[in-house]
Amino acid sequence: MAPGHSDAHLERLRCDGIDTEVYQRTGQLEVRSTVDAYLPDGRFEQDRMVEVFTALASGNTDEPYSLSRIVCDMDWAADVDVDREELVEFESRINDLWSQHDDIVICIYDLTKFRADFVVDVLRTHPLALVGATLRENPFFIPPSEFLQERQTRNASTEEQSDAAE
Repeated sequence: MAPGHSDAHLERLRCDGIDTEVYQRTGQLEVRSTVDAYLPDGRFEQDRMVEVFTALASGNTDEPYSLSRIVCDMDWAADVDVDREELVEFESRINDLWSQHDDIVICIYDLTKFRADFVVDVLRTHPLALVGATLRENPFFIPPSEFLQERQTRNASTEEQSDAAE
């Protein structure tokens, strides 16, 4: 979530009957800003994020609450200078990790903040998608190894076309 929105988020949870203070104290609830989570040194690094999520994944922690429920507000990517190609690659790669665990991870993108081609690629990296209020198997999902190979081929073709135009 955007820096400065933590208090509002915690208030919404409290309004739904969740004792946020107790759950934060016991380690059952942790709220991080997007800067803390994705941009601790001011830039996005997908390898670092894979390490962060690996540490949070079920079975990889000694915490008493071993399953994670993570909601990733990805709007930060529209507001900072980030390599969108790297972000899409990360979205695909991270599915290999989550497919091996029982954690629930939701990536939220405001569709009005991103170009259509980026949104389509992000959608293709997720095996499930929330459409309205319904969770559905994503018919556009492509397994990470296939997706990354396809993107590599597509990018090489685009570079060749660009070189030919010069």
